[in-house]
Amino acid sequence: MAAATAHPHHRQPELRDSFDGWFVVILDTMKFTGFVACLFAGWLPLAATRAAVPATAPEIERETLDRWAAPFRGWHYWPEHVIPAQPRVPGHDSFENTDVPCVYQLPGQPDRWFMSFIAFDGRGYNSFVAESSNLIHWTRPRLAMGFGPPGEFDHGGRVIGAFLYESYDVRAPRVLQRRDGRYWTLYGCYPRQGGYELRPGYEGVACSEDGLTWRRAKDAPILAVQDPDCGTWEKDCIYQPWLVEHRGRFFNFYNAAHGGTEQTGLAFSTDLLNWMRYPANPIIRNRPGGYDEQFASDPKVFRDGDHWTMFYFGVGRGGAHIMAAFSRDLVHWTAHPEPLYKAGGHPTGLDKQYAHKISLVYNPRDDTLYLFYCAVGGKGRGIGLLTSKPLTESKPLIGPR
Repeated sequence: MAAATAHPHHRQPELRDSFDGWFVVILDTMKFTGFVACLFAGWLPLAATRAAVPATAPEIERETLDRWAAPFRGWHYWPEHVIPAQPRVPGHDSFENTDVPCVYQLPGQPDRWFMSFIAFDGRGYNSFVAESSNLIHWTRPRLAMGFGPPGEFDHGGRVIGAFLYESYDVRAPRVLQRRDGRYWTLYGCYPRQGGYELRPGYEGVACSEDGLTWRRAKDAPILAVQDPDCGTWEKDCIYQPWLVEHRGRFFNFYNAAHGGTEQTGLAFSTDLLNWMRYPANPIIRNRPGGYDEQFASDPKVFRDGDHWTMFYFGVGRGGAHIMAAFSRDLVHWTAHPEPLYKAGGHPTGLDKQYAHKISLVYNPRDDTLYLFYCAVGGKGRGIGLLTSKPLTESKPLIGPR
């Protein structure tokens, strides 16, 4: 595997939503199929909707891609993992190989961050959460979401981190949004224990009262390989989601596998519980000979001025690298051919094998972007940190240590 309403202080520019017209058709169809699903336990084929959806749009020119990618190049290195390969979570000492970081904040706590991450114990993944007052030193790791019930779709482990945020602006605080009195996340999961990412994978939806401990919000997967609209490209395993809310609609960007390749697709919802796939999936495809020729995975999408930026990881040319793609409408994407950051860039060898699965946070106190990522190298699989400006231990960051 790889691993909202607008915030009042961040004005959201209007984007050219080419999907607005046909999305109405999708929503109407989803309302009907939601009723039918109660009878038949699944979506019916959506031929009329598929015909209404435009499958292509002009690619974004290279000059624009370069300009949009420029703010996310030239990173500085934090010397060590911020969460090590052996996190020593109390009561869960057998879990190691940390992965899939995702940073967030809770309403009313501007000087405290939380990071969800996963670790593996030989049976499967569990999700954990740690906290920090400065985005560097993370403490109090504890269980956020463990194994699902035996015999069910998420028994083999659950990977949270596709949170519903108040804003998806690239420089907005990553504050969780309450909906119906609860916080929400999508999650990746596996039905079987006893190995590493045992196929097939599924996706579920979870909620939380406190933003720290999570439980299922629906006792069935939201995406499954058995779904009628599941494409050939995703038939073998569905992996990690990423949730975006825009104009009251929900978008699930997710990666999935067919054989040994992974690509990224898109699904839509109006209620977080029932989802329908975009018929022109995958939206980020493997490029022969490229840095993403084998994997184009783990998308993370943010609004950046007049466009959307997707961070994802590519596997190709001998490593796993941090890549970017761009869109004007959230549906049609053009990927930049060059990585934002290549595996092996860290001077200590912290990521000499893989650099992937990012979580991006902007700290206004020091005007710095913090890019957390899974760094795999000489010190194992842990959570690394890159920043847009150099940091030192003596430099004041934010809040008390």
